Amino acid sequence: MLDSMPTVAVIGAGSWGTALATLLAGKLPGITLWCHEPEVAAGIARQRRNPLFLPDFDLPANLIASTDLPAVARDHAILVMVAPTQVSRDLLVRLQPHLQPGAVLVCASKGIEETRLLLISELYAEILDDTVARRACFLSGPSFAREVMEGHPAAVVIAGREAATVSAIQALFSTPRFRTYSSDDVVGVELGGALKNVIALAAGISDGLGFGHSARAALITRGLAEMIRLGLRLGGRLETFSGLSGLGDLLLTATSTLSRNHTVGHRLGRGESLATIQANMREVAEGVRTARAVWRLAARHGVEMPITAAVHAILYEEKSPRAVVEELMGRQLKAEMA
Repeated sequence: MLDSMPTVAVIGAGSWGTALATLLAGKLPGITLWCHEPEVAAGIARQRRNPLFLPDFDLPANLIASTDLPAVARDHAILVMVAPTQVSRDLLVRLQPHLQPGAVLVCASKGIEETRLLLISELYAEILDDTVARRACFLSGPSFAREVMEGHPAAVVIAGREAATVSAIQALFSTPRFRTYSSDDVVGVELGGALKNVIALAAGISDGLGFGHSARAALITRGLAEMIRLGLRLGGRLETFSGLSGLGDLLLTATSTLSRNHTVGHRLGRGESLATIQANMREVAEGVRTARAVWRLAARHGVEMPITAAVHAILYEEKSPRAVVEELMGRQLKAEMA
């Protein structure tokens, strides 16, 4: 069981990390935000603003920026992990020697490690002590950083394997405008948050091509079917994919211009190259690399994921979005619930 007033740090000072740190600062005496970029830490210290991410929001006075990762790990009982998935391995290796024995990691990143095809919970199990890895929690659901900063209502789900820890983390994050639900389906919640980014890319591509609302609705619906097929094969539960981490996050990410993944897809659909798009994006669109990981996972497990394969073909096989759509629509006919 956690202390009634635990020490908390957020690892990763992008927009989502900054939003979660601000949220928690409203409930705790103090919160530390670890910044990879020194200029972000300096901007927070001097102007009370994150100069690179969410620069138009004032940050609370009890939010302290730091660039000293070992000290942050040693001094805090709860670490909210918000770094991009593809740098998580290196970050965990650096953190591990300095973690408190009773440390709780709360993962708020959404993705699959591209090189090893590991979920973040599997990455934790590989690198961290067994007890630390087992008590880790995973936060997911439809929530944009800007809207959390503006105080708009949102709801998320927190999954974990130790009920008492999940309950404590659920209470820690809960506010009158940020409702938290609990789950013990770690795999399902992780996969829901990761897979929806790939479908959001597809929806953005469709919108960029000018295909309209009907096409987007079809992509979301059939994309959810793909998410469920792989999710069940990897051990997630069906009901999780109809919840906040599945359908909820998918609807948000696949339909909003605030979504980085939808934005990348939209620009691809309008004819820009991936290299050009990524060259002028400051924050990571997790779906770009998740698409390759999911495509490989689907092949490994023999799961049919045609929309994912189509996104992969556009991103990594230099295929024309219009040609890929024609192939997708021209596949052999089948029953909807096959």
